[in-house]
Amino acid sequence: MHVTLRQLYVFEAVTRHLSYTRAAEELHLSQPAVSMQIKQLEDNVGLALFEQLGKKIFLTEAGQELYHYSQQISRQLSEVEDVLEELKGSRRGTLTIAVATTATYFALHLLGRFHQRFPGANISLDVTNREALLRHLEENTVDMVIMGKPPESLEVVAEPFMDNPLVVIAPPAHPLVGQRVPLTVLQQETFILRERGSGTRIAMERFFAHLGATITSSMEISSNEAIKQAVQAGLGLGIVSQHTLEKEIALQRLVILDVDSFPIMRHWYIMHRKSKRFTALHQAFKDLVTEEAQGLVRNA
Repeated sequence: MHVTLRQLYVFEAVTRHLSYTRAAEELHLSQPAVSMQIKQLEDNVGLALFEQLGKKIFLTEAGQELYHYSQQISRQLSEVEDVLEELKGSRRGTLTIAVATTATYFALHLLGRFHQRFPGANISLDVTNREALLRHLEENTVDMVIMGKPPESLEVVAEPFMDNPLVVIAPPAHPLVGQRVPLTVLQQETFILRERGSGTRIAMERFFAHLGATITSSMEISSNEAIKQAVQAGLGLGIVSQHTLEKEIALQRLVILDVDSFPIMRHWYIMHRKSKRFTALHQAFKDLVTEEAQGLVRNA
């Protein structure tokens, strides 16, 4: 194949928008120029990359495969740019981070401090769930990931940098507020839980299984914010990271219950693939996380 970087660049734009017109606007090209680049790329590949159904276009199977590899190529080119900037003695470059949704409560503060130290750096942040974080690690599409339990199936460097206590929350008027709550009483309550597969849900299930206890769920929600709102509304108790509760505790909208064997103590990890080549900028962020995370907790 004689595929050019320009063709891949145009192909990625069309794929993102699924529109030749919007891709042309983004690239400051005419629509015929975009169509010509895609046609030449399809001729080089020998397969159709897009198919049109009505007024909409969709990726073909070949297009999906090419997009997967084109992203890796773009990532490699970005790493080359960062390395060359570093060799020129520049403090510029790109930091690509993916964090668990629960971690945004402190990750944004860490990124803010990083930006103050390196104002010329570009920061790309993806806030997502555990499944997507594992995919980022597997496909090596980010520099680092901040999440809970490290994956066992991937070769990663995972360094714990901060405790992540999971606590039981209730509305202020709940009858268990102010009491020491045994697990037998807790099992009689109804809970609003994170979705299966989330780090919080996995840790909670292992905790109760270890103690031979079970709890009843009335609802599963994929958002910590929605869980807190549901608990405030009296729909049940919740189990969330204590790091997500600063505002609600200060405003007395939620209360942390005093429950036997709680909190469930987890840790936050910063991790990356073992083969990841770090620039000085990447290492600077990793150092900042490990040095300053505890200070954020103490000052919270």
